[in-house]
Amino acid sequence: MIAFYTDRYVLPLPEGHRFPMAKYAQLRARVAEELPTIRLHEPPAATDGELALAHAPEYVERVALGRLSAQEVRAIGFPWSPAMVERSRRSTGATIAACRAALEEGVAVNLAGGTHHAHADQGQGYCVFNDAAVAARLLQAEVARCGRRFRVAVIDLDVHQGNGTATILRDDPDTFTLSIHGVTNFPFRKAESRLDVHLPDGTGDAAYLAALESALVQMRAAFSPDLIIYLAGADAHEDDRLGKLRLTTAGMRARDARVFALAEQLAVPIAVAMAGGYGRQIETTVGIHLNTVREALALHQRRSTEALA
Repeated sequence: MIAFYTDRYVLPLPEGHRFPMAKYAQLRARVAEELPTIRLHEPPAATDGELALAHAPEYVERVALGRLSAQEVRAIGFPWSPAMVERSRRSTGATIAACRAALEEGVAVNLAGGTHHAHADQGQGYCVFNDAAVAARLLQAEVARCGRRFRVAVIDLDVHQGNGTATILRDDPDTFTLSIHGVTNFPFRKAESRLDVHLPDGTGDAAYLAALESALVQMRAAFSPDLIIYLAGADAHEDDRLGKLRLTTAGMRARDARVFALAEQLAVPIAVAMAGGYGRQIETTVGIHLNTVREALALHQRRSTEALA
């Protein structure tokens, strides 16, 4: 299985900044040490043309040239710098690459990504460009050249609603946006996904997994994807500083396993992005992300075995 990682994911931040930037390098190190069969590839940077499939070209240009207003920079939450632009391009490029690899091998992973708060013309909540929306639009455009439709389901299990993905893809009948998130959590003004599941604070394993099962059944009844993009946020965990839900580590693994089981049942490729995670102990967040990668690898191994049978 291929996983995409680059040191350019790591953005220097001011002292005391609450975004856990160190998680990316720690996750890459643990993947290399504990899952050595995974092939780590450096992703390309998304181009202006690729980004423009989901973003206003004027917004892309202002990001690239550092012409965002102070208010726009505050909404993103990262200070502008060339490194911030490069990180954002690489993170989006990695999800594009993971989608393409998944089409070849059944499953692939971006060890970052999941920047679901980015709208067409503005960033928000540590998200500059919307990697899932860009990847979905790009693959649709490539397949359309062959005269075919390409249907993409975005399953967003970050604890925060994927409002940017919902607004960008809202009028696209060939995408299905599913978001399961905390009802009182950021963003406080929710967008409308194709299917939203709003969970109360304190939701634990049993209630969460029941809600997930119901949502996946509804999605499957309404939509037949050619590709699933899975945003596997670690922030629904009980240790998360920003999450407000109460899933255990075992519950998080069961969540991941259910999504991968759906991809297996539907016999469709799945690309994974890590999305958020703000554990009180960064090792906890990294461990949850690593478990997601383990589940992805297990699916890849099953598919590889079936292909050889």
